Amino acid sequence: MLKMKSNLIKGVFLILLISLLAGCSMHKSQEELVKLQDEWNNLNKNVVVLYKQGNYPQSIQVAQEALKFARNSFGKKDTKVAVSLNNLAELNRATGKLTEAEAYYKEALKIDEKIYGKEHLDVARDLNNLAVLYRNLKKYEKAEALYNRALTIREKLSGKGHPDVAISLNNLAVLYRAQEKYSKSEPLLKQALEIRKSALGKEHPDVAISLNNLAELYSAEGKYTQAEPLFKQSLAIFEKNYGKSHPSIITVLRNMSEMYKKTGKTAEAQRIEQRALSIISAKPSKS
Repeated sequence: MLKMKSNLIKGVFLILLISLLAGCSMHKSQEELVKLQDEWNNLNKNVVVLYKQGNYPQSIQVAQEALKFARNSFGKKDTKVAVSLNNLAELNRATGKLTEAEAYYKEALKIDEKIYGKEHLDVARDLNNLAVLYRNLKKYEKAEALYNRALTIREKLSGKGHPDVAISLNNLAVLYRAQEKYSKSEPLLKQALEIRKSALGKEHPDVAISLNNLAELYSAEGKYTQAEPLFKQSLAIFEKNYGKSHPSIITVLRNMSEMYKKTGKTAEAQRIEQRALSIISAKPSKS
């Protein structure tokens, strides 16, 4: 799912859910339910594999099969239907089919709210996913309202120091940055960074994401002396976790290159950009 964007946003993802059978409303034996569950899980596994390979058309086709299977096997208002809808929504969003994605996200949210109520972590996930779509569509007011709802739910149910709270804070901060509301963005990014350091450790990849996003904010504001060390910290963490040639570091490298261009350090910018390009060219072709 990860594409090279100026901001690293974590929180939208394909869901591979191993659900509890007890929640199924269809009148089937336990043995039948286990078999159906396994078939549905296998379809979702294939969706994720194809998605990671970049084979979006085939992934969408299998995701549609998973949705149809879930509806026929478990009922139209089952949690597994909501999971399948979320996956289809994300696949459509990734391929630019935003109208279709919105409809799928909304249907998933409606099902989960009916099953769990307005305050549930699955509902927060749905709200976050729909908010990311609205951000991409530049429907910032709608996105902000949904991000805040998701944040409130996660703080209440998981605690203010939970990594999922950091995801909501980060995404809300990125939304403000897109609108050049830097004074609103900065404290949220710092809060997300501290949560991740405390909950995950100072060298976790999510900490690197937060460092990159804070550095990019400073770069956008022209605070290059504050941005540069954060970019370097972010890059070092990614390299320690994944190695110096992993695709995960491309975004940070390109952000650093842009910063050096702005400060007139052309040679350094070109060196870093070339490193990013060499990693991209070395990536295996997608089937």
